[in-house]
Amino acid sequence: MATGWAGDNAVQDQIDATIKDAIKRARANAPKGPSRKRCEECDAPIPEARRRAVPGVRLCVSCQSERDKDQAAASGYNRRGSKDSQLR
Repeated sequence: MATGWAGDNAVQDQIDATIKDAIKRARANAPKGPSRKRCEECDAPIPEARRRAVPGVRLCVSCQSERDKDQAAASGYNRRGSKDSQLR
């Protein structure tokens, strides 16, 4: 198959690299250490069930949801797939 500048597996390589980056980022952001009894940000109590379910939890559900939204907005752009980045 003629693909021009890209190799035969270029698209799959981009997909694999994006997935590896996401896994690496998730592992780096995973909570570590003992769970907190109160939220780091708003000082709300963290229920025992959440502390058991998520070892090393630092935030209440509300604060974690907000942080997840912020991170999703910041990481939603795939630079590897951007034609603009390839032209520079």
